[in-house]
Amino acid sequence: MGMPPRLKTLYRKLGRIEKTFIVLVVVAAALSFAAPAFEFGLLVTFAAWIAGVVVVIRLARTGVKKLIWRLRNRLIVAYAFIALVPIVLILVLVFVSTYLLTAQIAVYLINSELDRRTSVLRGTAAAIAGTPAARRQEVIAHMQDFTRRMFPETEVLVDDGAESRYPPDSRLTAPPAGWKDASGIIVKDRQPYSWAHVTASGSKVTIIAPLSQDFLSSLVPGIGQVSFRNFAESATGLESEPSGESSGALPARIPPKNNFADIQVHWGSLVPVSFWNAPENKASRGLLLVNTRMSAVLSTVFGNNIAFGDMAYGQVIWGAFLVTVTLFLIMELVSLVIGVSISRTITSAVHELYEGTRRVKEGDFSHRIPVRGADQLAELGSSFNTMTENLERLIVVAKEKERLQSELEIAREVQSQLFPKDVPGLKTMTLTGVCNPARVVSGDYYDFMPFDSRLAFAIGDVAGKGISAALLMAAIQSTMRMQLTAGCLPSEANGAAQHVSTAAMVSRLNKQLYANTSPEKYATFYFALYDEKTQTLTYTNAGHLPPILLHNGVAEFLQVTGTVVGAFPFSRYDEKQVQISSGDVLVAYTDGIVEPENEYGEMFGEKRLTDLLAKNADRDSDEIIARVMEAVQQWTGPTAELSDDMTIVVARRP
Repeated sequence: MGMPPRLKTLYRKLGRIEKTFIVLVVVAAALSFAAPAFEFGLLVTFAAWIAGVVVVIRLARTGVKKLIWRLRNRLIVAYAFIALVPIVLILVLVFVSTYLLTAQIAVYLINSELDRRTSVLRGTAAAIAGTPAARRQEVIAHMQDFTRRMFPETEVLVDDGAESRYPPDSRLTAPPAGWKDASGIIVKDRQPYSWAHVTASGSKVTIIAPLSQDFLSSLVPGIGQVSFRNFAESATGLESEPSGESSGALPARIPPKNNFADIQVHWGSLVPVSFWNAPENKASRGLLLVNTRMSAVLSTVFGNNIAFGDMAYGQVIWGAFLVTVTLFLIMELVSLVIGVSISRTITSAVHELYEGTRRVKEGDFSHRIPVRGADQLAELGSSFNTMTENLERLIVVAKEKERLQSELEIAREVQSQLFPKDVPGLKTMTLTGVCNPARVVSGDYYDFMPFDSRLAFAIGDVAGKGISAALLMAAIQSTMRMQLTAGCLPSEANGAAQHVSTAAMVSRLNKQLYANTSPEKYATFYFALYDEKTQTLTYTNAGHLPPILLHNGVAEFLQVTGTVVGAFPFSRYDEKQVQISSGDVLVAYTDGIVEPENEYGEMFGEKRLTDLLAKNADRDSDEIIARVMEAVQQWTGPTAELSDDMTIVVARRP
């Protein structure tokens, strides 16, 4: 018959780990019934446990993903991981520790008793070897009675030039040459023996006693089934050989089961083993196997002669342990019920918060959740309501900020139109200007305006930043252009253009700014006229940073001829003239170029600017400006924000 369809479908869904686990469980179960003492069964059982743990973890992960979407289930699962899982692990640890401790105690009892009896053989051999030949028969007879209490079957070989055996029918042969004084477990003819070999006073005494399964099991009465296996080294040419036990006799020696938890314990211990025909080889290892029950080990340790009614003292201890574990599990179940009931009170409040967040996600910031009680969950509900109220206000503020940002963007576009777009084309002068604002709009100002054979250009720095500084900058530009336009118109008297005085224009600009702006509004201002016919530059510097004139590679600062504009109504301004030769470069700038500081608080400074300009005086104006901007940004750091507007104007005579 084939496999049912449902089982086929289920089998196909299983992974490799699950299939391996099923196979290991089947094999371990078969071995536990067919050969309980077979050590391969221990390995299969251990592998099944490992595979089972992996399967449980995989199933737990899949199940948890489906369960923990809801908060209530998440809390229950969390409680299980926090409380139940550690308890289960502790119980497993207790079980494993109890199992290992019981097994180790059983092995220790067997080993100790076997070592004690082997030491008796060694003492007997030493006593016989040290006895004169005349009294040796009497001593051997006396020792035989004593050793038979420890070993039912013993054989003695005395070699003092002539071999003597006891009992007389013993077929024990002398050990191969090379053996010195030794004792312990030895394999002879593939059978284990306890032996002692002593050489003294010219005599060699060898005593051996077979270690049968019945004898090993009787070392500690009531402990269970004990057997021995030896593992020969490859040099000896021997194979693994059991100590002669039969599988049919195995269950008879295992103590009866006292209760459901009185499980059978299988364990082993490695013991040193020598080989009769290999005296020169190092000792190998043999396996001492013990099959017992926990109650038998406890009864042996605590004493079978102490009893409470019909139960031994060890059984009482084991029963008390089981009762304690049962009470512990009952308390854990009660704690689980209490934890689930508390989780219900939490989930109701969280559900209301979830509904509230959904309403907020849809844009309903007026939604409020009910607040009950005076605990932390109630505080959480109040905080949610406060949050939605603040969100309503923040949305209003955000809209207002967006409107202001839009207006600032418009102002930036308007201001960008105020800066000159076309560079005046003169035969003996080229002008280039750049302004990098620290904010959306700038308070720095520069302008070019040609008329007749002359060229006017200006640069200024308004006190402050932002919109107010930009508006004052626009007022300065409109005033200067109006004055220049008026000054270029022909007069009615002679039809010629009026003379334009830079000092007079700056003075009028100062009065207009003082009269039409607040007292704290002022600006530094540099205004110059270049006459292409005479190649002279006439300028007035109203408190602005002195421009740098590069002549034959030498830097010269042009003088300041007055104070700032817009601060005082009766300020007087002078004008200066300077000859511009071929190859000269004039650089005007604002404080955003020389005042930025590095991480140590040092300003860029005019000295670094003049050195930089001197090195690059032969380059194009655009490249000079780019080098200056790059140097300032490297000085302050590539990620640092601009602290002030950066404006620079370069005038060059080819």
